[in-house]
Amino acid sequence: MAGVAVIEPEGRINEVHIEGLALMKIVKHCHDSLPQMVTGSLLGLAGNEGVLEVTHSFPNPDNGKDDDIDEDFQIDMMRMLREVNVDNNCVGWYQSVYLGVYSTSTVLENQFSYQTELSPNAVVLLYDPLQTTNGNFCLKAFRLTEECLKMKQEEKNDFIKPSNIFEEVPVKCTNPNLARAMVEGWTPKSDIALDRLDLGTHSYLEKHLQYLCGWVDELAGEQQKFQYYTRHLARSNNKTKAGWDSSEAPKRMESLLVNNQIRNYCDQMDKFVDGGLGKLFVAGGLHKEERSTNN
Repeated sequence: MAGVAVIEPEGRINEVHIEGLALMKIVKHCHDSLPQMVTGSLLGLAGNEGVLEVTHSFPNPDNGKDDDIDEDFQIDMMRMLREVNVDNNCVGWYQSVYLGVYSTSTVLENQFSYQTELSPNAVVLLYDPLQTTNGNFCLKAFRLTEECLKMKQEEKNDFIKPSNIFEEVPVKCTNPNLARAMVEGWTPKSDIALDRLDLGTHSYLEKHLQYLCGWVDELAGEQQKFQYYTRHLARSNNKTKAGWDSSEAPKRMESLLVNNQIRNYCDQMDKFVDGGLGKLFVAGGLHKEERSTNN
């Protein structure tokens, strides 16, 4: 991240404010690039009030080459934006995800690079186009916890609670007063939204269960690696911690990331099923009222 402008605040940020225009650019880029998952850069400013303001964003090119080309592209883009008086301070990056899949080694390494080389307040915005299409607008901001950063910097192969790898930061969409007035003028007169009563949830849940089974199989494969290495240490009478610090030892972080992703899938399905039960109760009440009226 050398050559990227950074204005560092005094403390850690605890909330992300993103302008509507920057959010619309992210949404458009992610939807237009489907089914391919894409990334981009976030520009803005981290204030001293604990708020990270995201005012602009731009997509990264999909050139299939090394990261040096992408870094040069980012620097050129920020230099051109500075020439037209647009915020050119890089505050993080964004990525589109599929059904909430974010707990991967790629996201972990990229975010670790941003928080160590760019700024400890850098965040990653994750946008899920598929969940948004199903009526659940999904935009989340994450950063690595202090515990995870310390373990990565010390290159330790220790255990960490899976939920303590990533830390979610609240996201709030903000707009100038003129933009809010314009949006208010576009608000439809009717408050009826019949799409919210759609009961067709089978395909959505099936995809979740399908991917959940795949992650469970991957976790089982990681556990087999640990069991094999544990038997290897037992045969060599090496039961000390040094045996797990060896380069031949399986990395704990891989299984922890898989565990965290499984937990995320379970939380998503639980949230979706809760909403589906509410729809069923509403639909059941409407059917009862209709039958009583006909009788």
